[in-house]
Amino acid sequence: MSRSKELGTDGIDRSDKSLRLHGSIARDLGTAIVTGKYPPGHVLSGELDFAERNQISRTAYREAIRILAAKGLVESRPKAGTRITDPSRWHILDPDVLAWTFAGEPSVTAIHDLFELRMIIEPAAAELAAKRRNGGQLAQMGHALEEMAKHTLASPLGQAADQAFHTTLLKATGNAALIALASTISAAVRWTTIYKQRKRKLPRDPLPDHRVLFDAVANGDGPGARTAMHRLIELALADIDLPERL
Repeated sequence: MSRSKELGTDGIDRSDKSLRLHGSIARDLGTAIVTGKYPPGHVLSGELDFAERNQISRTAYREAIRILAAKGLVESRPKAGTRITDPSRWHILDPDVLAWTFAGEPSVTAIHDLFELRMIIEPAAAELAAKRRNGGQLAQMGHALEEMAKHTLASPLGQAADQAFHTTLLKATGNAALIALASTISAAVRWTTIYKQRKRKLPRDPLPDHRVLFDAVANGDGPGARTAMHRLIELALADIDLPERL
């Protein structure tokens, strides 16, 4: 049974006690922004007004706004208030912003953008990983495959294992710039996996595709790893069954 939410007058969810208050406020305002509830140019409630109406401290609200500003979603100016910025300024690859985007209904273009990003980065990364991986990294990837098989990608544990597999592969490249993208790529993997299960069960088991990739990396087969990763991403996009991008 799902837990009911306790919403304030501005739609803030009070039920998640695991988050610090300012993080919870930032999450809910961020979701409202990226899903279009608050359009670009909209001015948010003032600090004092928001705090009084939602019975929170002004400090909590102020810290939440700082989080959103750091992610490019809002800007605050003296006397002008806090305004929603143009989407071109949003840090759309920030893991939090990705999570907030998928809390609503992401556009077809946004999903295609993520898969195009993955297709550009991950096949080349897989080829590098096949050349540079070490025993510890192979063990971590192998364990992730075991967890994926045990829990399936329909479960949070299986999805976490899938993220770990892709994160470890990027770390195995030994390239600091690629490793810096690990949190973005793993978040994209997670949310697209969750998205394609919203209205139906997974159309197929993607584990065999991951095993082919793992074997190529383990065998030091760079071109094979590149091809396997390309195929894995291609099939993952096909599973979502989106209209083709023009």
